[in-house]
Amino acid sequence: MATYVAPVPILTTSRVAPEARGWTSWITTTDHKRIGILYMVTTFVFFCLGGVEALLMRLQLGAPNNTLVTPQTYNQLFTMHGTTMIFLFVVPMMAGLANYFVPLMIGARDMAFPRLNALSYWLLLTGGIVFYASIFFNPPEAGWVSFVPLAESTFSPAGGEDAWIYLIHLTGLSSILGAINFYTTIVNMRARGMSWGRLPLFIWTILTYSVLLVFALPVIAAAVTMLLTDRHAGTHFFDPANGGSPLMWQHLFWFFGHPEVYIMVLPGFGLISEILPVFARKPIFGYKAIAASTVAIAFLGFLTWAHHMFTAPVPEAILIFVLLSSYLIAVPTGVKILNWIATLWRGTIEYKTPLLFCVGAIAIFVIGGLSGVFLATFPIDWQVNETYFVVAHLHFVLMGGSVFAIFAGIYYWFPKITGRMLSEGLGKASFLLMFIGVLTTFLIQHVIGLDGMPRRVYEYENVGHLELYNQISTVGAFILALGVVLTIVNVARSLKTGVVAGGDPWKANTLEWFTPSPPPQNNFDRVPSVRSAEPMKDIRREIERRTTGAPVSAAVVPAGATQVGV
Repeated sequence: MATYVAPVPILTTSRVAPEARGWTSWITTTDHKRIGILYMVTTFVFFCLGGVEALLMRLQLGAPNNTLVTPQTYNQLFTMHGTTMIFLFVVPMMAGLANYFVPLMIGARDMAFPRLNALSYWLLLTGGIVFYASIFFNPPEAGWVSFVPLAESTFSPAGGEDAWIYLIHLTGLSSILGAINFYTTIVNMRARGMSWGRLPLFIWTILTYSVLLVFALPVIAAAVTMLLTDRHAGTHFFDPANGGSPLMWQHLFWFFGHPEVYIMVLPGFGLISEILPVFARKPIFGYKAIAASTVAIAFLGFLTWAHHMFTAPVPEAILIFVLLSSYLIAVPTGVKILNWIATLWRGTIEYKTPLLFCVGAIAIFVIGGLSGVFLATFPIDWQVNETYFVVAHLHFVLMGGSVFAIFAGIYYWFPKITGRMLSEGLGKASFLLMFIGVLTTFLIQHVIGLDGMPRRVYEYENVGHLELYNQISTVGAFILALGVVLTIVNVARSLKTGVVAGGDPWKANTLEWFTPSPPPQNNFDRVPSVRSAEPMKDIRREIERRTTGAPVSAAVVPAGATQVGV
């Protein structure tokens, strides 16, 4: 007896309500693409604010015994800078890119929970406003890690530290709601045929990023709640005079803080893994190894938190375990780097701006990784932990693993978001200035640290060549800033006069390029089935077969479903 199968209704553009217009539509939107744009614009504004704070610090350190800013102002600047870059730029910028592109890349028409998605953005914005409102009374000055007892009310009685705590709560809640949304969307809303072995590598990293957030954020939420009650409710969680322990703050913070490093860099690795094969004109080398290494890095990231605490009173057995686990995490990271290099090897390279930022990201991250091996060796860490060597290491890791990868993503996906191409000339100039700026600013800081200059100090004596080294670092910071300004100019110019991009200007591999540029409100008229990890290549092959009169697989390109000229 034949079984009746009900036809699956197909959503078409004509059945979708017209897209709302005007500024109020942005406030009330639940469209994942608009929310992604709100994330990206907001976090880039915070990035610029954090950059200005960094430049002010570098101006202060450009000369010994400088008096450009007061000691208190300097402490406030580096607290605001570090907090902004980590909590208000890198992590939410990755969320913004994921908001826009996860549904498009997996063949979904929206996120699983659109209203929850909107709430995540507004919580982020509220946290940023609360934090920056503190500049009107007394900004926090206990550093972005807010170590106790410095962050306790005895030493930081002003409300700026409370603003920092509220920022962590609000942005943490935003991130954890977003993580749940990403996880649910990826697990349940993939296109037909998109198995785990065909998932885009950027999606693999966002899935892992989401799991890391779910496990790590409750720990920092508990820590800042205890700090808040210590400050205002008479508890003594971190007060050794009343049975508490300042060391507990470090354990709680770094149990979140080290996975946070991978929360920041894994999506960047995903961006690199998507962009390199497009401009190498060959498949990614070792797809399964890269996906597996992403999961391995996430797991090992929870075993290495105490390498931030080598100078704390921790038993040597723990130090040895953390040393070995820190070495071990370099293995899956090295797998990624070798596979990226193998992808480029003998490829038909197209030297476009997104590729340059990816290659720059790899080079910068490798330098940060090499200095990280030294810092993971605790006898060396004992000597350099509180010096500028650590500042150099952190910035190389985050500039390579996050910032340069983000800029690669901006140049790669800008045509999809806006329908216009960015200028290649301005883009390459921006890359060159940023690359030179990063090397000039932070390479010399390894030497500054080895010469014994402590971090978190607002002035120094001109011992040895410290003045010259700091002047070089300051000049590099302004070169880096000029590179960022060129990208801002490029974006502003291209929004009005950029070349029209078309649906798939890069001849890319993943499903977001199947849609027009920018995509319609419903993303897809019909979602194509997926037969490999490079579905757009399959679609182009089918289109070629169709134009030559050969049989066409309807499973790949359903009749009437082609949305762009490929």
